[in-house]
Amino acid sequence: MGLFSRARKTPLTDVDLVLADLDGVVYAGPGAIPHAVEALTAAARGRRLAYITNNASRRDSVVAAHLSQLGLPTRPEEVVTSPQAALRLLADRVPAGATILVVGGDGLEYELQKAGYVVTRSADDSPAALVQGFAPEVGWAQLAEASYALATPEEDGGIPWIATNTDWTIPQARGIAPGNGTLVSAVHTAVGRLATVAGKPERPIFDEAVARFGARHPLFIGDRLDTDIAGAQAAGIESVLVLTGIDRPKHVLAAPFNARPTYIVGDLRELHEPYPDTVTQGEVTTVGKAAVRIEGPDVHIVSEGDRPIDLVRAGAAAIWATGRAIYGFRVPERLYADPFHRR
Repeated sequence: MGLFSRARKTPLTDVDLVLADLDGVVYAGPGAIPHAVEALTAAARGRRLAYITNNASRRDSVVAAHLSQLGLPTRPEEVVTSPQAALRLLADRVPAGATILVVGGDGLEYELQKAGYVVTRSADDSPAALVQGFAPEVGWAQLAEASYALATPEEDGGIPWIATNTDWTIPQARGIAPGNGTLVSAVHTAVGRLATVAGKPERPIFDEAVARFGARHPLFIGDRLDTDIAGAQAAGIESVLVLTGIDRPKHVLAAPFNARPTYIVGDLRELHEPYPDTVTQGEVTTVGKAAVRIEGPDVHIVSEGDRPIDLVRAGAAAIWATGRAIYGFRVPERLYADPFHRR
C-alpha cells in the first residue's frame, strides 16, 4: 500500500471507521495535541470513531474517561488496547484459570483478571505464562522477576512470553520517554529469548478493532512508521501519518516499503482538506505547488510551494518511486525541515 494509492477528495472520503492511535496523535501526556479534538469530533460525524493504543498501563475505561475529559465522548468499548490483543494470543496458549506473571500496570492486570486468569508478580508462583506491558512504575525488580520466569527456553519446556507491544519510545508532556520496547529489550538481553508481540505493528490489535466494529473501509491514524503505519499496512488498512508525535519528515523520506502511509498530514485538520494529487513528469514530482526533481543521487527542490506539508509529500513520493534506499541520495536539509511538531 503506497502513498496516494488512489485519488479521493479527502482522506476521510468513503471511510466508515476512523481508528486513531492515542499517544502522539490525540494527546501527549495528559493534554490534547492542538487541533486533534476538533478534527476528530468532525471526523466522527457520519462514521464511527474508535481508538487503538499500544499503551498497556491503563484500563479501557480510564482511557475513555481521559478522552471524554478532553472533549471526545468515548465509551470503554470504543478503546482497543494492546492488553486486549495480548489476551487473544494468551487464550490460544494457556487456559483461563492459570496463573500468569504480569510485568506492567493496572490495565494489563485488569484484562487478565477479567478473562479469568490468576495474576502474580512473582516467578516463584510457577506461572504458566508471562505477559509484559508498559507502566511508569515498572522497574528493575519486575524485570528481574520476568528474567527468572523465562530462564528456560520455551522449546525446552519454558513458559510463553507475550509482550503487549515493543514501542521504543512514548510521547510525554515533557518530551519523548522510553517505551515498552526498551523494557522488553532489557529482559531479552538477560534471557536471550524473543517475546510474541500482540500490539502494533502486529496484526492482532488491528484484527480485534476491525472485527469489533464490523468495518468495511477503516482508516487508521498514527504517528509512528515502524508500529502504526507498518501495522496498518500489514492488516490491509489505509493509513494516515500525522506529524505531531514521534516520526518526523526525515523519517518519512526514509520510510521502507512496508511502512509507507497512504496519507501524510501535518496535523489532524488536514483530514478534512482535499488531498492533492501526485503528478510525475519525467524527473519532476509535483504535489500542489511543491516540486522535487531527482537526478542520480541528488534530490533537488524545484519549488517549495506554499505549504510545507506538500513539499514533504512530493519529496517522499519522488524518493519512494525510485525504489532506492534513502542513504543513496544527497538530500537538501530544506526538504526535511520540521515546522510541524505539535502545532
